[in-house]
Amino acid sequence: MAANTMARTKKITKETKKTGHKRLRPVDFALCITVLLLLALGIIMVLSASSPAALAESGNSYSYVSRQALSACIGLVLMVIISRIDYRRYKPLYKIVYWISLGLLILVPIIGSDAYGAKRWIDLGPLGSFQPSEIAKIGFIIFFAAYLTDHKDELKSTWKGFIKPLLWLAPPILILVIFQDHLSASIVIVIVTSIMMLVAGTRLRDFLTLGVGGVGAGIGALMLMAQATGKGSFRFDRLTSFLDPWADASGDGYQIIQSLYAIGSGGLFGAGLGNSKQKYLYLPFPHNDFIFAVLAEELGFVGCTIVILLFGIFIWRGILIAMKADDSFGSLLAIGITSLIGIQVVINIAVVTNSMPVTGMPLPFFSYGGTALIILLASVGILLNVSRNMNKA
Repeated sequence: MAANTMARTKKITKETKKTGHKRLRPVDFALCITVLLLLALGIIMVLSASSPAALAESGNSYSYVSRQALSACIGLVLMVIISRIDYRRYKPLYKIVYWISLGLLILVPIIGSDAYGAKRWIDLGPLGSFQPSEIAKIGFIIFFAAYLTDHKDELKSTWKGFIKPLLWLAPPILILVIFQDHLSASIVIVIVTSIMMLVAGTRLRDFLTLGVGGVGAGIGALMLMAQATGKGSFRFDRLTSFLDPWADASGDGYQIIQSLYAIGSGGLFGAGLGNSKQKYLYLPFPHNDFIFAVLAEELGFVGCTIVILLFGIFIWRGILIAMKADDSFGSLLAIGITSLIGIQVVINIAVVTNSMPVTGMPLPFFSYGGTALIILLASVGILLNVSRNMNKA
């Protein structure tokens, strides 16, 4: 037995010298199960929420869910493959990743296609369309994780640790806001980057002084742009409808009122899976940003609580992986991906319950959208690889 143990130790040592890394741990089992449960629930809810609209549009109740299921399968395959690729390989490529992400965003105003009143997609013909902002989100997380790691000694400086990193962030935000009217993606990227900077060591007082001032200036610039050009003026209509949806019940306040009707009629245990009334062409796009309202109506308070708990478990495991990561780059990657998902969950549920103005934020794993789901699962693959390389408890 001692001989076998010694032989195994020698084998591990040889593998470590050969690869330059320690043997991989198993993936985070709790995180995997949580993701699979969220994904399964999401596909079920897309089937339930989209069937009336799909039937009305194409005569096929399963047109939306079939595409979502295909995207889920592609995403799961990518998740498994990426979970086996050492996350440290991305670090030397971080500047290339940044320019590719920025380039994709620049392409949208040039060759992008319009949908739902905005130009945010690139049409690939028979392959469908994809939303470059979803790729850009994870691209900027990789970039800032590497950038902050390489410049960790500069983070206590106001110029090098706060202003300089944000100069890298300015171009994509300007493209998203001015040319794509995609304020929700901009908000997510700014918040995720801020969390990563704080975790990396940027001073909190810089955020409380210069950061707050910068946000105020940004809001002022949006107001001036809306007054001068009319571009983005709908956001102020959304703010008015948030404060009093019933002031324009058939206009700007219609969607949120229908959402509140759905949530209120769900009660404790809900009307039952598939029994939502609001999805029957009352609630606009029930399979997209407002799918949580259909979930609340069909599964009730209990169902909503279970879903929120699952997201809570995901965030808990993500933070744990970040804390135990093998290096700063892995830790920032993990906290960035976890924040990306957690922020979208919080904002989506806040919008659906009229706790904040409508932003067009999807609910991860639930809202219909092939690009978002595939990139989301691929990002989880990176998170799983960080967990396979993390330090033992």
